This record gives sequence, structure tokens and C-alpha cells, in this order.
Amino acid sequence: MSDQIKVLVVDDSTLVRKIVTDSLESDPQIKVIGTADNGETAVKLVKELNPDVITMDIEMPVMDGLTALRSIIATNPKPVIMLSVFTQHGAEETFKALEYGAVDFIPKPSSMVSLTLNDIGELLRTKVKSVCQSKVEGSDAPLRKKTVVTVDRKPAAPAEMKAASSRVVGIGTSTGGPAALMHVFTNIPPNFPSSILVVQHMPEGFTRAFAERLDAMSSLKVKEAQDMDQVLPGCAFVAPGNMHIAIEEKNSKRYVRVFQGEKVSGHRPSIDVLFDSLAATTGRNTVAVIMTGMGRDGADGITKIKEAGGKTIAQNEETSIVYGMNRVAVEKGGIDDVVPLSEIPKKIVEYI
Repeated sequence: MSDQIKVLVVDDSTLVRKIVTDSLESDPQIKVIGTADNGETAVKLVKELNPDVITMDIEMPVMDGLTALRSIIATNPKPVIMLSVFTQHGAEETFKALEYGAVDFIPKPSSMVSLTLNDIGELLRTKVKSVCQSKVEGSDAPLRKKTVVTVDRKPAAPAEMKAASSRVVGIGTSTGGPAALMHVFTNIPPNFPSSILVVQHMPEGFTRAFAERLDAMSSLKVKEAQDMDQVLPGCAFVAPGNMHIAIEEKNSKRYVRVFQGEKVSGHRPSIDVLFDSLAATTGRNTVAVIMTGMGRDGADGITKIKEAGGKTIAQNEETSIVYGMNRVAVEKGGIDDVVPLSEIPKKIVEYI
């Protein structure tokens, strides 16, 4: 089939290469056109075979996955999905890979997460199909730690942003979202007077390490949300994997609620759950952002926020790895501003 998605599988484990290959090829839309057991071979095969998508292990002999990734992004940019082992070191390396240009990641089969092989296989096939046509920029420059830039001159320069704001920011994203969120959080100015709540579709076990990564890169205090965390200015909360988050007001204070519940819009955490709670609770004092990701999670919720008088922002198609959730939100009429990723921090600041 000429329209099959061509995938290169890179892993030093023969068993993992077979599991990944068999899983991918169980979908007739996907064809594994080659495999490599180290990064050096992978770089050569990318040039020879011209795959649509690459799955990439991190720890490999001869040339590791991060070095191979940087070479591919710099010379022959392709969508790369990392296979990640759930350990502290593995998570750190994974988020470094996202800074270097990988579009997304999945837990590696055998990783210590509460996902079955079938779950991981379905996740991998879905991501391969969603990123196969994404535009990957040819740059290997990672985001810099704590490089907060001035995101606007008027009306609110960072030095002026000291008084607490009654507004709350909600951000929802999925495929391609971790790298996009790193960009946004790196560019939120100091003294930010509001709180940010984030739903990123991410496997259970990785969200704490991701929150720590954002915290290290940002002037905000970022943490994985815990039930009854108080919503305070200058703080950001990331929904834990496999848990919903919402906002609750009690005695003139706001709190994050963390709970399991049923999947909503096919997801847990669900962006719609967060956005619905913001529409009902903070209403017109909400700034909601929907970014790259497949499907439609968040599109209904952000429309409710707009109807409640809140301000709504969508990442544009050109800078999205997958123009899905944000496209549906735009089509529903739920968006005030459609802007490139680089403009999202500025828009947030303007509305705050």
C-alpha cells in the first residue's frame, strides 16, 4: 500500500524491536520499513529509507538515542517518538529529548507503569498515525533553563506584574504538548499574578517528573497537583496521570480537586473536566488555552468558558504537531484568538 505510514524502529533490544514492530504492523495503515539497534545505524537508515516516523530508544550502545535524535533533527527532520523507561533518570532523559525536537513519547514495553502491552501498543499506533504528517523544525537547539523573556512591553511588563489577579489560567494539550508547554512556561514572566492549571495527556508516573521539569525551567512554582492544593498566584499545577483535576471555591479560596472518575472525551485526565469546572467556577475570570493534540478533548469545555465570558486562546495549525483538539474548538466558535505557539505567553499576559 503506497499510503502506508513508514516507520523506522530503533532499540538495542531484539525483543523490544519485535514487540514494537508486531504492534505497529497489526494496523494495516502502518509498515515498519527498517530497524536499528543503535543510534549510528538509525541516522544512516533515516537517510536511506526516508521513514515518515521514527520510534527511538534512549539508552543504546555506539550512539545513544539523544545524540541520534539531535543529528536527525539537525540534518533530516522527522517526527520522532521516544520509548521511555519510567525511572527518574529515564524521565529526565525523555524530557530532554522533547527539548531537542522529539514530538512525543510512550512508556517502553517493560517499563514500570500501570499499562498493559495492549495499552502501550494502542498508544503507540495512535501516536504514529497522529504525528506522521507533522512538520518538524530542523533545529537541535534545546530550550534553556530559566530563560524567561519579556513577552510584551505594553500593557504589563514583568516588573509591573506584582498584584494578585482574580483570573485563573487553564491549559489543555495532548500530542506534541510537552515541548509546547515547556516553551510556554519558559516564557511566562516573573511575578506572574495568577495560577495556571494544566491537563496534559501523559501516562501515569511521568507527570510528576514533567512538573519538576517545568518548575526548573520557569519562574513559576510548578508541581503535580494534589487534592486540595490551594490555587495561589505564581503557582502552576499539572494533572497527575490517570486522574482528573477541577477547581473548587470554598470560603473565598480556590482549591484544586484531584479525583479519578470515569474517562471523559476518552481521557483521564480530561481537559473538558478542567475546563467545565473553570466555566462553572471562575467563569469570566478564566483564561483558557487549547494547544496541539489529536481528538476533541477540551473543545466543548473551552466553548463553555467563552460563553461564560472568559478569554480563550488556541494554538494555530502551523505550529501544532497535531491540529486536532484546537481545530475542533475553533470550528465550534469557542476561540477568541488563534495564535502561533510563540505568541501564546504574550496573549496570556495580555488577558491577565
